[in-house]
Amino acid sequence: MKPHYIHKLIIQGEHQQLDFKFEIADSRKIARTFSAFANKNGGKLLIGVMDNGNISGIRTEEEKFMAEKAVNQYCKPLIEFRIKEWVVEGKKVLEITIKPGIEKPYYALDVSGKWLAYVRVNDQNVLAHKIMVNAWIRRGKPEGTYINYSQNEKLLLEYLEENKFITISRFKELAGLSAHKAEIILTNFLALDIIEIELTEQEVSFRLSDKFQESGS
Repeated sequence: MKPHYIHKLIIQGEHQQLDFKFEIADSRKIARTFSAFANKNGGKLLIGVMDNGNISGIRTEEEKFMAEKAVNQYCKPLIEFRIKEWVVEGKKVLEITIKPGIEKPYYALDVSGKWLAYVRVNDQNVLAHKIMVNAWIRRGKPEGTYINYSQNEKLLLEYLEENKFITISRFKELAGLSAHKAEIILTNFLALDIIEIELTEQEVSFRLSDKFQESGS
């Protein structure tokens, strides 16, 4: 028997652009996943699929309503998504496709009333670092971003040409800057695609972007 489209997705396992959910029990929580996908490269949510890949199926049509509520009430700005219903192994599975956003950052409302931005790192939804959020905001401003190419900016570029990564604390130490001033420089470089940010649950670091290196600048 030819494998079903959904089976082919499940075989991939959860990754940066694919997430499995047994159910949508809380629209606020699922809003984080919408935010994380929209802030990265988009992705798919399979509702009615367990973490181990077993198909449980959705129990009611309420799942669609909960997904729509997550986007309409607990995300901003509005996130583009599409819901498709499949019948697999005699059970209903919802495939929710989230497009990569063009108006980043996309926020999700948490239980304390704060709007927080998330990003997808491997198969996890991780809180976006404030430098990343500020760079997105900076990119969206009509006046653009300008860099005062001082000794500190030169030091950062020279370090990254010799070393693969730099952390905020290391840059502060090298340049003798306050955290605030170091973050402004990193934000500007990130907004201009000179550097890229690497997020893990343990550390935030920066490296020269592929685009910058290819330009030969």
